[in-house]
Amino acid sequence: MSEQHNVVLLTFHDATAWRPAFEAAQHLPGLRYAAAMERSADGLLEIKDTFTRGAGVATVGSGVLGGLVGLLGGPVGVLLGFAAGAALGNAAEERAASEGGAALIVLSPRVPDGGALVAVELRESSPGPADGLAAEHGATVERIDAHIFTEQVRAAEKKAEEDRAADEES
Repeated sequence: MSEQHNVVLLTFHDATAWRPAFEAAQHLPGLRYAAAMERSADGLLEIKDTFTRGAGVATVGSGVLGGLVGLLGGPVGVLLGFAAGAALGNAAEERAASEGGAALIVLSPRVPDGGALVAVELRESSPGPADGLAAEHGATVERIDAHIFTEQVRAAEKKAEEDRAADEES
């Protein structure tokens, strides 16, 4: 099997069973992002935890690069370059976090009452590790191609913007 970029959904009908699976999912090969959502028996949805591989790398890396460029301006240039680079890197990370939030909103209807959902974005060369994780923790597994899922999220964002604009007009 060639490498696939997927969103893997692990659904738990028992809301207490997701935590060990979430912890184990952080070690899946090719993992980029993981999030856990839980819905109470009365329908209240809560995002319980998230994990992003390499969080902070863009901010620090951009700051260091900015600091190196700032060497041309002396000590003050290093400080200003680092600050500017870190701000740009942080903006990129904030944008990615915002997109992750929209994705969780799209997935929220899949969380069963009294249950939980662990969503994992990863590049898989084989379904074995994620399927084994699901079997070990008693979850059902579903895969969505990441490109298709991205289009679903963009369509939902566009619809929300159109609805907001219509509400403002009325």
